[in-house]
Order: sequence, then structure tokens, then C-alpha cells
Amino acid sequence: MFSQINVAVSNFKMEKRPGIKLKPTLGDIILELIGYLSLFTLWYLIAINYYKLPETIPAHYNAAGNADSFGGKETIFALPIIATILFIGMTILNRFPHIFNYPVKITEENAFRQYSNANRMLRYLKFIIVVIFGVITFKTIPNSAGTSDGLGEWFLPLILGFIFIPVIYYVVQAFRKA
Repeated sequence: MFSQINVAVSNFKMEKRPGIKLKPTLGDIILELIGYLSLFTLWYLIAINYYKLPETIPAHYNAAGNADSFGGKETIFALPIIATILFIGMTILNRFPHIFNYPVKITEENAFRQYSNANRMLRYLKFIIVVIFGVITFKTIPNSAGTSDGLGEWFLPLILGFIFIPVIYYVVQAFRKA
């Protein structure tokens, strides 16, 4: 049994990819700054509204955008904490584009284009994740006060579009730039 595992491990070899230090474009810098600004705004939104929240607030929403679970008002902190962890993790990951999974073989000739493309996609996803958590927070505050009801039926399809359409775009770009 162990010999089979050893064979499987020895057959798995990570391809050697060129290590390239990417210099961000102006668009990359702007997108990164907008991401940080969005994260700051999310925390600010909670800071100025926390003490106004009732003791019980919506803690989860179903696919139709209706609250289906409730918790103490401190549960509102889960949203910016998760968004911050994801943002920081993706920021760190973005420094190592040579370890990403690519739909094409990475060569010396296409490495810069592929890394830049993947890097930009990750920046966009970081930003959109913070926006998603921000919208949930923004809608939770009036929902908990009873002045609004749920996230709306549009929320899930819109979020899926904001995530998957750009991912599909960047994958198509990866094949074009192969």
C-alpha cells in the first residue's frame, strides 16, 4: 500500500514555472485602492451602526434573500471579519502567481501575460467579495430595525453574476493569451 502512495507522490511533480515579479499597472493600483476603501467602509458602516442595532438581528439569509436565522447583534461582526480574512489572504496569495492553477501550460513566453491576467482577476474578486459582504451588512441594518425586508430576490443572481461572469472572462482571456 505504501509503495502505491510513494509512486503516486513521485508521479506528481509541480511543473517549474518562471518566477516573475509583476509591476502593477495604474488600473491594478486603482482596483486595489478601491478594494481597501471598500473594506474600510464596511468596518465604518458597522462602527457607526452597531449601538443602534436591536439585540437580535438577521444572521443568515436564504436563497430568496429572506432572513432564516437570527442571532445577537454581535453576529454583525462576522461579515467584516470574514471579508477581511479573505481580502488579506487573497492579497498574500496574489504575490505568488506562479503557484496558481492555470487552464494552459505556463511557459517563459506566456508567463507574464498569464500571471498578469490571473493577478487582475484575483484583485477583482477581492473587491467584489468585500462589496458582497458590504451589501449584506448594509441590508441587515435596516432589516434588523424592521424598516426593510430581506436582501431581495435579485441578490443571489446578481452576486453569482458578479463572481462568475468575470471568472469566465478571465479564463477565456487565459486561453487567448496562451
